[in-house]
Amino acid sequence: MKDSRIETTLTVVRNYLEKFSSITDSDWEFFSSRLIPRQIAKKTTFLKLNSVESTISFIVSGMVRLYIPESEDSKEITFGFSFQEQFISAYDSFLTRTPSQYELQTLTDTSLLTMTYENLQEVYKTTQIGNLIGRLTAERLFLIKSKREQTLLQNTAEERYLNIFKYHPEMIQRIPLKYISSYIGVTPQALSRIRKKIT
Repeated sequence: MKDSRIETTLTVVRNYLEKFSSITDSDWEFFSSRLIPRQIAKKTTFLKLNSVESTISFIVSGMVRLYIPESEDSKEITFGFSFQEQFISAYDSFLTRTPSQYELQTLTDTSLLTMTYENLQEVYKTTQIGNLIGRLTAERLFLIKSKREQTLLQNTAEERYLNIFKYHPEMIQRIPLKYISSYIGVTPQALSRIRKKIT
């Protein structure tokens, strides 16, 4: 990994991780040598329903949607999004080695640094950093699911929409409205009315 662009990207990952815990140079060397750069085009479903998740990835740039597919696109359930400098994985499938009950799809051209299940097991055995990666990924998936469940129970559709706009303005600008309407639990028509009311 001598490419300067990759070195810059790895520095971003290390800086992010060191917000949570210090990392020794030897641990970082072992961990980073097992990261695989991956470029995925916009609107690519890179984990299919009933496939076993085999990787954990760090989003260098781009956005990913987590959703439950249906035979009709209009009935799909979007339950989460992940953005730049976040980990993404169907982590429940990754941990249990069982088929995933949802899919992962890029919403923009997306750059990832990916680690396989087998390589992460090596990292667990050899370094302290592996436990940090596992914890951050598990926490991310838990927060995605619990936050949506809580907002559906506690907030109005308008409040849910405004919360998205408050914390993720890039989401409003770049994510199709049908995914946002699914995420906040309303029809696209209802979302259009909310948007008109707000503006």
